Amino acid sequence: MDRRTFLRSTAVTSIMAFLGIPASASDGLDFGPEMPFSFDRLRDRARELARNPYRAPLAPDRELLDRVDYDALSKVRFKDRYALFANRPAPITFFHLGKYFPVPVKMYLLQEDGTTSREIIFDSRYFEIPPGNPAAAIKDNNGFGGFRVEETRADGKRADWAAFAGASYFRAIGALGEFGLSARGIAIDTAVSDKPEEFPLFTSFYFQSSDEASEAVTVYALLDGSSVSGAYRLNLQRTAGVLMDIETSLFLRQDVSRFGIAPLTSMFWFSETSKPQMVDWRPAVHDSDGLALWTGTGEHIWRPLNNPPSISASSFMDSNPRGFGLLQRDRNFDHYLDYTHYERRPSLWVEPLDRWGSGAVELIEIPTNDEIFDNIVAMWVPAQAAKAGSAFMFKYRLHWLADEPFPTSLARCVATRLGTGGQPGQTRPKGVRKFMVEFKGGPLEKLPSGVKPEAVVWSSRGKFSNVFTEPVPNDIAGDWLAHFDFTVSGTEPVDLRLFLRSEQETLSETWLYQYHPPRTVS
Repeated sequence: MDRRTFLRSTAVTSIMAFLGIPASASDGLDFGPEMPFSFDRLRDRARELARNPYRAPLAPDRELLDRVDYDALSKVRFKDRYALFANRPAPITFFHLGKYFPVPVKMYLLQEDGTTSREIIFDSRYFEIPPGNPAAAIKDNNGFGGFRVEETRADGKRADWAAFAGASYFRAIGALGEFGLSARGIAIDTAVSDKPEEFPLFTSFYFQSSDEASEAVTVYALLDGSSVSGAYRLNLQRTAGVLMDIETSLFLRQDVSRFGIAPLTSMFWFSETSKPQMVDWRPAVHDSDGLALWTGTGEHIWRPLNNPPSISASSFMDSNPRGFGLLQRDRNFDHYLDYTHYERRPSLWVEPLDRWGSGAVELIEIPTNDEIFDNIVAMWVPAQAAKAGSAFMFKYRLHWLADEPFPTSLARCVATRLGTGGQPGQTRPKGVRKFMVEFKGGPLEKLPSGVKPEAVVWSSRGKFSNVFTEPVPNDIAGDWLAHFDFTVSGTEPVDLRLFLRSEQETLSETWLYQYHPPRTVS
């Protein structure tokens, strides 16, 4: 270390000690002036923003940003020595601006007691930028693209366990160590026919580390967009997967048609249930395979996902829901055969921490022809109209795990399979679809020998036939198939419902499915 570097390091250490912030939290970073901070102040700031016309943040030249594409950005690395909380279990590093993170985001470090903040001044020296990389042309007076929370693994290498970048998107790894689906701070007018979807931005983040032994960090965020502004407090904790406790206050500038709280965003291209012929060599490609619901009345519901022929919006009315989530239940590698390990993608569960009142979990399914597009959104939409001038407060917990955190004690749906109706060896009737739904576990394991569960079916239209159940011939106790043939006219979607019971005892969770009849069924 030369004399100039030593003196600079000593000065930074002295300043940070004076502020009550450990030097290890910010070694070598440049900071702006000290400013008071509290969550109440941040909430007041969001409320004040909503009272005034929206002003979009300034960003570098779009043509320049577009040159910093995925390949170029992947070669830009934040230098570990500049990480926040570098010597603690949850260091934070930053993303550079680029094509997919084009809007500068301000980053702040909080004093340990949370009463003072200082802006982290962007400087390109924090990054390793290869010669000729277009990111080198972005000037130092611009901001960061986002941030990630890291850990040091057993092999001594650092790895991400949470990342916030782009609009209000963020994601985390689950218990199987992979990233997959994303969450968002808010969803505004998703799949509304007469309005474009709006993507509000996290414009500022404030970081407060926990004690030196804890893999946890508290992040505060300011959100702003054309229709809404908001303040967020997020407590991030590394567990078997990741837990995030979120408190948000939201203030509306304009009326919103579909106001999505705790939105989850995922990808579903195809599964073994319904794979177009020769569309891809892999058996299945999806980050999530179903929506799970735990209603306010205690019912557990499983709704397999679709890649529909047109945009589909399904609404599940409820009052004070206990939780919902997009899950990846199929954990068999042979069902994907992909080095990206779709079988390890996290399941993400939303647990309300206060009473959410009346509303609906809404599921948006958008057609896609590739795995690069997120085409699934699940969110809570309050019954209260989202009008300009109104305010909403919510508290909830996100569980990034391998499975839902509060699984039912009943049998669970493990597969949905479709085929041509009728019986083998006989002329197949036209226009008839066969369904086979597999349930496993729970009370099915204790059924007396010779007792078959009853399949209770319902549809919004159409006719059932050949309804029966049988055990899967694999000598596994509690593994049952529910079969039925279904006939319906027209091509409009049909909602189906099924559960198993014995006498008056419910044996399984409820299977819901939205069937999209083809123009012809052979």
